Amino acid sequence: MKKGQRLWSRDEIILAINLYCKTPFGRLHRGNQEVIELSKLINRTPSSVAYKLVNLASLDPNLQKRGIRGMSNASKLDKQVWNEFYQNWETVTFESEKLRAKFEGKSIEELIIKNEELSSLKTTEKEAFVKQRVKQDFFRKMILASYNDTCCITGIKKRELLVAGHIKPWALDLKNRLNPQNGIAINYLHDRAFEIGLITIDSKFKIKVASEILKSKDVYLKKQFSQYHKKDIFLPSKFLPDPIFLEYHNSEKFRG
Repeated sequence: MKKGQRLWSRDEIILAINLYCKTPFGRLHRGNQEVIELSKLINRTPSSVAYKLVNLASLDPNLQKRGIRGMSNASKLDKQVWNEFYQNWETVTFESEKLRAKFEGKSIEELIIKNEELSSLKTTEKEAFVKQRVKQDFFRKMILASYNDTCCITGIKKRELLVAGHIKPWALDLKNRLNPQNGIAINYLHDRAFEIGLITIDSKFKIKVASEILKSKDVYLKKQFSQYHKKDIFLPSKFLPDPIFLEYHNSEKFRG
C-alpha cells in the first residue's frame, strides 16, 4: 500500500461488491455515475472505486473461465467478502442493500418501496414484504446488468420489456433464488414460454424449441419461436448460467 493510502474497510468492500453485481462489465470505470455516487458515499475518488471494482472482477470465476482476469491486486479481505457473497446470496445481498441505505442516511424501505405499498400491511407482514421486494429488485438489477439489458433469446435491448427470469423456479430452490447463475435476462413473452417449458437452453447455451411449436400450423406462433431453435443465446458479460440449472430445466421443465 502506498504511503497515505487508506485501507478499504469491510463495509466499503461490501458496497463495492454490491455495485459490481449491479453494473455491466463494460461500465466499471470512473466516469460511471454510479461509481461517482459510491465514491462520494465512502469518501474515496471515483478512480479508487473503479480500481476496486476491476480488482473484484479478478475474483469472478465466470470471467476467469472466459480468460478475463481484471486486475490482480485483490486483498485478502476482498476475497473473504467476495466468498461470503458467492456462498450466501440469499442473506448477503439483502444486508448489502441495507448497508447502502445506511450510508445514504435512508431506510431500506425508502430506497426500494413506495409508502402506499406498506400502509395496509401489519408490522410482521411489512418485514417479510420489504425483504422479498429488496431481494427481487437486487436480482433484477444484477441479471439485467450482466446481460447488458439484452434479452438472451431475441437480442431485444428494451429494459422495460425484460424480466430477470429464474432457470430453476424461485419457490423450488431457496438457496439459489438470488444466485445470478440461476438467472437469465429474457423478454416477457419468451419468459412465459420458458416457464411452461415451450423453450429451454441447453448446457452449451443453445436454444431449444418444443416440437409442438415447431410442428404447429399457427404461423404467428412459429414465427415468434422457431427462428431461435438451435441458435446460441446472447451470453452475459458475467455470471454465466450454471449448466446444472440448465440441465434441470431441460429434464424437468422442457416439453421436448
